[in-house]
Amino acid sequence: MELESYFDFLSPEDIRIKGTRIGIETVLEDYLEGASPEEIAARYRHLTLEQVYATLLYYFRNRAQMDAYLEAWRTYTERAWLEHQCKPSPEIIRLRELKTHRAAAQKGTVSS
Repeated sequence: MELESYFDFLSPEDIRIKGTRIGIETVLEDYLEGASPEEIAARYRHLTLEQVYATLLYYFRNRAQMDAYLEAWRTYTERAWLEHQCKPSPEIIRLRELKTHRAAAQKGTVSS
């Protein structure tokens, strides 16, 4: 079986493990942070140990390309997080207001 057959190449910025919605960055980030292949397979029940090892092998065979992929992914997620913090949706604004209101109410109850 060809190694690439384990993946769905949706775009240059989006590579998923075939049959799942899990991006290869999920497996690679966990592995690079110290998780073993067995821990990763246990953490993501939709992945087989074979899929985890295929992802790692693909990474090691294409290291420069995959390091660039991961860096682009990290940049994208950081940018998206910052944008979300600066321009939250109306739902998030409402939830933040509720949280502030509840905290103030609890503070008032505790201090009385």
